[in-house]
Amino acid sequence: EVQLVESGGGLVQAGGSLRLSCEFSDFAFGDYAIAWVRQAPGKEREGVSCISNDDGSTYYADSVKGRFTITSDIAENTVYLHMNSLKPEDTAVYYCNAEYRRTARVRFTTIWGQGTQVTVSS
Repeated sequence: EVQLVESGGGLVQAGGSLRLSCEFSDFAFGDYAIAWVRQAPGKEREGVSCISNDDGSTYYADSVKGRFTITSDIAENTVYLHMNSLKPEDTAVYYCNAEYRRTARVRFTTIWGQGTQVTVSS
């Protein structure tokens, strides 16, 4: 089974930048969609960004458009979330979520990481 590990969270001042990493044990996927989802204390989980190989499309929540960028480096088995111009309201635990399948003959598998804390001070 594929494993993933997030890293890159931390404490940063407002206006600063962080890069989150979601590293996979392997990236031999036929089809995939990989998302970053965040959850702030007392709030529901919010989809932040997603990338898929269906048509190479990416998605961003309105709250992060123009500030966050999702990229994939297949050679490194890693998906990144580049976060710029961070705001205190970006403070949350950020989770990497992947839906993948090896071939079109099997169902998609969903996996989650353990999360990484991002704290933005004002």
